[in-house]
Amino acid sequence: MVRPPLSGTQEQALNWLTEAHLRAEETQRLNKGLSPVDPTFAAVMPKLLRRYGCSPDKIGARGCELYDHLHTDWERMEVYRLMESPKGAGTSVRSDVFARGAQRVLNAMYQDESTVPDDLIHVTCTGYTSPSAAQILVGGKGWQQRTRVTHAYHMGCYAALPAIRIASGFLSSATDPAHRVDIAHTEFCTLHLDPSDHSPEQLVVQSLFGDGHMRYSLSRVDDATGATIPDDGSSGLRILALAEELVADSIGDMRWTITEWGFRMTLTQDVPQKIGATLPAFLVRLFAQADLDYEAEKDFAIFAIHPGGPKIIDQVSDALGLRPEQSAASRAVLRDYGNMSSATLPHVWDEILKSRTTQPRQLVASVAFGPGLTISGGLFQIEK
Repeated sequence: MVRPPLSGTQEQALNWLTEAHLRAEETQRLNKGLSPVDPTFAAVMPKLLRRYGCSPDKIGARGCELYDHLHTDWERMEVYRLMESPKGAGTSVRSDVFARGAQRVLNAMYQDESTVPDDLIHVTCTGYTSPSAAQILVGGKGWQQRTRVTHAYHMGCYAALPAIRIASGFLSSATDPAHRVDIAHTEFCTLHLDPSDHSPEQLVVQSLFGDGHMRYSLSRVDDATGATIPDDGSSGLRILALAEELVADSIGDMRWTITEWGFRMTLTQDVPQKIGATLPAFLVRLFAQADLDYEAEKDFAIFAIHPGGPKIIDQVSDALGLRPEQSAASRAVLRDYGNMSSATLPHVWDEILKSRTTQPRQLVASVAFGPGLTISGGLFQIEK
């Protein structure tokens, strides 16, 4: 895990968003030749954020790459120069910030690395530059002939599971039993706010997402010993099954598009309900891949639910009839970091593996969601 260099409480974030929306509205009014201050808007905006935004009792803090989010001196902003544009800087500026930040993160992840990965899969949906930060890292380390770089981009919050599918394919085709695939997530969600959009949908989005980064490795089971992890006291997850499906009649329910002013997420109110309605049958099929009976196993399993927001966790937990402790890791990650897009589920896995309440060989049913509407899942087993 590499944390962003800056962090603020959710209370601070909501206050910053209030000021940003007010400043963006002033700029929009000035551009139209109107008085910069609308007393009615100034009075209602804080209430709208408190009504639709994620409250501080659900998210305690969120990390951020930009110093912008820690002050409201708009002339000193790098991206959110709202006195110049109510939407902030364009995508090219945001891409420069992403490139710089992703390089910092990858360098930190491999600063003390003593062994070389055979494959490195770079996962993100919040910025793209070429050559990528992963390629620059490999070149700088002198690993050009030893490490293949693969990019898994723009899938959104569920991307960790497709990345694991890709990594599993690499391992299956490798001739060296010691072949190692690393997956590195760099997500800079706070680069993509639009303070000029005051819609309830965008207030939800802007109050949920934070920046986050994670690296982990995949290796093959040792057929002789059954070992899946180094004999150094660490723990890991054995992959039992992976699956992915599109939810019927949901193609427009969630979108993640690149615009002139950063990336934009849109989602409908139907998302939690549609996920909750589809998920039980999906999990039956996922468990069946591993020759396991979902109904017989679910009460003893841990559920790593992508915490897209409090309502997602609640809807999934209710639909599956989970006890609070079965989804506790997802709520803890949402509380501590917010939604970090594709990096979030790896944080949940980390939380589960660090927990003293988990048991060796306990099942972990992992699910995440994204545009499509896509449900992606993995069934794992804890190895300690």
